[in-house]
Amino acid sequence: MENFPIINLEKLNGAERAATMEKINDACENWGFFELVNHGIPHEVMDTVEKLTKGHYKKCMEQRFKELVAKKGLEGVEVEVTDMDWESTFFLRHLPSSNISEVPDLDDIYREVMRDFAKRLEKLAEELLDLLCENLGLEKSYLKNTLHGSKGPNFGTKVSNYPPCPKPDLIKGLRAHTDAGGIILLFQDDKVSGLQLLKDGRWIDVPPMRHSIVVNLGDQLEVITNGKYKSVMHRVIAQKDGTRMSLASFYNPGNDALIYPAPALVDKETEEHNKQVYPKFVFDDYMKLYANLKFQAKEPRFEAMKAMESDPIEIA
Repeated sequence: MENFPIINLEKLNGAERAATMEKINDACENWGFFELVNHGIPHEVMDTVEKLTKGHYKKCMEQRFKELVAKKGLEGVEVEVTDMDWESTFFLRHLPSSNISEVPDLDDIYREVMRDFAKRLEKLAEELLDLLCENLGLEKSYLKNTLHGSKGPNFGTKVSNYPPCPKPDLIKGLRAHTDAGGIILLFQDDKVSGLQLLKDGRWIDVPPMRHSIVVNLGDQLEVITNGKYKSVMHRVIAQKDGTRMSLASFYNPGNDALIYPAPALVDKETEEHNKQVYPKFVFDDYMKLYANLKFQAKEPRFEAMKAMESDPIEIA
C-alpha cells in the first residue's frame, strides 16, 4: 500500500521545490488528502489551541454530551445507528464576519487564541490555493478569486470532540461524506486516531502526527478543476478509549460565488461540443442541496446541479 502523502512545506524554498510540487499534485489527483509539516504555524500556537480546546470540552461540553447519550439510550444500542454521529461540536465563523464574540461559554483567552489561529489558517489556505493554481497551470489567485464571491469567502472552524464510545462498531464518530466546499485544513489529535479516507475501495487511516495540518479538497475544487482533483469520502471511527480532538477549518466559496470548471482545464474535445463534465452553479444553491444529502454520494448532487442549469458555460 502506498504511504499517505506527507508534504514538508519548507522544501518549497530550495532544490526540492519541483519534487515537492509534484508530490502535492499527486496527492490532489490520487488521494484528495495530504498532511503538512513545517507549514509555518508555530508549534506553541498549536499547543495553546489544543490545551484550551480540550479544557473547554471538559468544562463546558463533556457533561452535556453524556446527558445526550443517556437521553437517546445510545449506551446500549444493539443495531447500527445511521442517523447521528458520536461527536460533540460547535462552530466558529471567521469570514465574511466573525461570530467568535457571540459563541457562549468561551473564555476571553480562548476567543483571542482562536481569532489568531484562524488568521494563520486563512493565510495558509490561500498559500495552498496558489500552489494548486501553479500545479494546474492556472494564473496565480485564480482559485482564491473564484471562491471569493462579492463578499469574500466563507471561512469557519468546526470544533469537534469524539469521546470514548462503548459501541464503535455500531456508531460512527462521523458518517462517511465528502466535504461540500473548497479547501479544508484540519488540526487533529496526535494521540487518538479515527479519521479515515476511502481510496481504491479501502478505508485508510489518516495518520495522527504532532503539529501537522491535514488538508483535504472539497466538492467545489473538484468542479473547478473539472475532475482533475477530486473530493474524497472520509469518516471518523469512534474509539473505545480516549477523546479525539478535531478542528476542521473550511475555506469555502462565498454564498454568491459562481462555480464552474476553469476554461483552461476543459479539454479541446469537450470544448468542441460546447459541453463541460461538471455543472455551473451558485455555491449557495449547492449548499441547500448538500444540507439534506451530505451523507450520500456526491455524483447525484452534481447531476442535480447540472439539471438546474439554465445558463450553459460559454467557453471562449
